[in-house]
Formats: sequence, C-alpha cells, structure tokens
Amino acid sequence: MAWRCSATGHAELVRNLRKAGVIHSDAVERAMLSVDRSNYTPRNPYTDAPQAIGHQATISAPHMHAHALELLERHLRPGMRALDVGSGSGYLSAVMARMVGEEGKVIGIDYLWPLVDLAVANVHKADADLLNSGTLQFEQGDGWKGYEKASPFDAIHVGAAAERLPQRLQRGALHGPFKKNPPSHPSTSIHLHPHPSTSIHPSIHFSWEGRFWVAEG
Repeated sequence: MAWRCSATGHAELVRNLRKAGVIHSDAVERAMLSVDRSNYTPRNPYTDAPQAIGHQATISAPHMHAHALELLERHLRPGMRALDVGSGSGYLSAVMARMVGEEGKVIGIDYLWPLVDLAVANVHKADADLLNSGTLQFEQGDGWKGYEKASPFDAIHVGAAAERLPQRLQRGALHGPFKKNPPSHPSTSIHLHPHPSTSIHPSIHFSWEGRFWVAEG
C-alpha cells in the first residue's frame, strides 16, 4: 500500500513506490529518480506523507505525486508542454520537466511570491539546468486563469483539491471543445471528449483532444 512506501533514502523510496505498483512506467521511475525530494523539503523527505513547507502550504505525499505522474505520463513525453498549478516547493514541476526534456516546457505557477521564490531556490540546489535551459519556468499568478503566454498545454496538474474543471482555466490554458457544466465530485474524474459523452472514474482527471488535466483530491 502507498503508506508503506516510506524509506530512508531517495532511491529506496522510488523503488518502494514501484514495488507497490504506484509507479508502473519506466519514464516516471526515471524522472522521479532524477529529482531528489530532500532538495525540496528538509523535513522527512522520504516519508510517504505530506510535509509542511511553510506559508500554510505542503508538499504532497510521494505516492500522490507518483499517481499524478502516471496519469499524465502519455502527455509528459519529450517535447510536450505542461502547466503545474500550485507549484509550491517546485518538486513536481521539476520531475515533469525531466520527463518533457529540453525540447519541452513546464510552467510552475503559484499565487504566493514566497513559494515561487522557494521553488526557484529548491531547483537551484541540484536541478538548476532545468531553469538555465528554459525547460522549467516559475511564475507568480492565479493559476485558475491558466497561463496564456505559454498555452496551449498538453497537460495540466493542479496541486489542490478541485470539484470541477475551472472555466477560466479552460479558456486560459487549453484549446479544444468542452461540455458545459460537466458533472463532478471531489472523488471522481471526468473525461471530456469532442463528442457528447462523459465517463466517471475513481480519481480526478480530465482529458480532451489529446490533452490532460489532473487535480489532486
């Protein structure tokens, strides 16, 4: 089970997530191995539980990050573009940037300047090449409005609970047809397609026209 994935070191944590079946793709495993959580949270970095990072924010548990990355894996391949709303510590943004590579682009956006500064400082510890190459970029702003300067995106991750696909995020970040006012619930996922059909599944994620949106619930 996910809560049994805690470890004493980075490689062991990723290995435990793989053994537990939370990680099942090589791409996600490689990316998570390449970004050490200890650079993004000094407190219990390898414990499979959320950790406070200050400013009333937390870094999600490792199994939550792994789950989100697996859902997004097909949309985080080399050369693709992604938006991380509520980027916090910067950890997941960095892992996503490793997945899309130098030809891709990841924007991490947070509404608090101190968290933006924290993310940049954290990335500079061991992953500064992502910032220097322009693959990873952090911005301050309202992520629910998207980030039109870099849109459209192949994937969006939202590091906060969400009950519905925000209309402003739709308009500001992604292209493609949507159903209006789709049914939703904090523990469901809605797949949106160009044709009028909606399917509901047990986690929060939305997809349409090859693009994907994931919210942590």
